[in-house]
Amino acid sequence: MHIQSAEFVIGAANTADFPSDGRPDIAFAGRSNVGKSSLINRLVRRRKLARTSSTPGKTQQINYYLVNGSFYLVDLPGYGFVKGGMTLRSELGLLTKAYLNNRRELKAVIQLIDIRRGPSENDLLMIDWLQVHKKPFLVVFTKTDKLSTNKCNRQIQSVCSAGTLSSAPYTLVSAVSGEGCVDIWDWSCTILKSL
Repeated sequence: MHIQSAEFVIGAANTADFPSDGRPDIAFAGRSNVGKSSLINRLVRRRKLARTSSTPGKTQQINYYLVNGSFYLVDLPGYGFVKGGMTLRSELGLLTKAYLNNRRELKAVIQLIDIRRGPSENDLLMIDWLQVHKKPFLVVFTKTDKLSTNKCNRQIQSVCSAGTLSSAPYTLVSAVSGEGCVDIWDWSCTILKSL
């Protein structure tokens, strides 16, 4: 995809903050520190559009990025650790749940999983939810630059051989090298063209 423009629009702290212009959303979901913000930056070729941190739980709202004036990439708060404690984690969980259940503009989800750790229970619950609700999704295994090619292949075989991920579409990605970004854009463009 040719990126002509990418801009931060809003950090939604409640459902009333969600954009109401009818443009489609492609959301990025995953545990804290899995690399959602870094991947968004790599996809739009902007180093600091989405704020990143080595500290898990940095994203504490639902961040909207408008791409080419036509659709949003949506950075959901990571599940798991949140800087701010249990109260904030609960609030973010409720906000994310409301987004997933009620946002008509949500057209697809990119589900990120750290290839070194494999899917968490929450990752599998999310994928089950997406399948039940017939939401298009792509599993993206992140941080492939941290493992050798052989280790990546072994991990993928282990994770995808059975269970929830056995029939899920997936790709491997590195926000450092850009590996897999073309695959993500190809998949996303197919979704957007089908609307």
